[in-house]
Amino acid sequence: MPKMIKPMLYVMPVFFILSIFTGCQEKNKAAIEKESIPVRVIKVQQQSIRKTLDYVDDIKALDEAIIYPKVNGKIIEKIKEEGSSVSKGDVIAYIDRDEVGFKFEKAPVESPLSGTIGRVYVDKGTSVTPQSPIALVIDMDKVKIKIDITEEYLPGIVLGQEAQISLQAYPGEKFIGEVSKISPVLDLETRTAPIEIIIPNSDHRLKSGMFAQVQLILEEHKDVPVIIKEAIMGRAPEFYVYVVEANIAHQRNIKLGIRQGAYYEAVEGLKAGELVAVMGQQRLYEGAPVIAEER
Repeated sequence: MPKMIKPMLYVMPVFFILSIFTGCQEKNKAAIEKESIPVRVIKVQQQSIRKTLDYVDDIKALDEAIIYPKVNGKIIEKIKEEGSSVSKGDVIAYIDRDEVGFKFEKAPVESPLSGTIGRVYVDKGTSVTPQSPIALVIDMDKVKIKIDITEEYLPGIVLGQEAQISLQAYPGEKFIGEVSKISPVLDLETRTAPIEIIIPNSDHRLKSGMFAQVQLILEEHKDVPVIIKEAIMGRAPEFYVYVVEANIAHQRNIKLGIRQGAYYEAVEGLKAGELVAVMGQQRLYEGAPVIAEER
């Protein structure tokens, strides 16, 4: 009997030690998971980013003219209606001159430019004077937008510079124009200078009076690491983010470049593909264990 009991005395401590070791591992794992900070992360993207100026204003015809009669009288004939094409010198209407002593001869009202009749303000029989507008003629082959640029951005504006135009009438579509005029004089009250942007419009899709969003590209960097604003912490010039590697957070100092909307160029400190915390990072510290969910 003693020979049978002796082996059991050696075996039982081994199982007991293994049991304790396994139990400690599970407790440590549970403790680590409990201490881990849940965060949401996003990958640093490699893409192009632009520094832009954004404005809104109305589209206008490149050239337009309100036509007035040269004599008093009544409209006796309308030759052109709204939407009609006209050449310079074409007759829009005729007036029966209301002047004593003149032999009857109808007086023509002529267009001073080629384009399209945008408005006709009179009807047959309407009495008019030289102060009465007869029609509006517009040249829509090109359209223009005028915007006021603040003093600090004027050095970045040059003739021929590209402008991207967006309109509610054509969602998702971009029209390309270019800067055609830059005023050499600033308004002393607003510290702004007007510039003019010309947009080709041979198909006349753009109408005078349409509301447009204008984006002027001041600077563009291609294929650079880009980070969303939500990830950035600290104050200028000491910015930093938390990079997550193998479920551990590491504080990383970064240098920012140009901004486009909610995104910044990461000039230093980050590379494409790295995961950075964008939610929950306020609780993080160097070496903090995390539970990361990628957005």
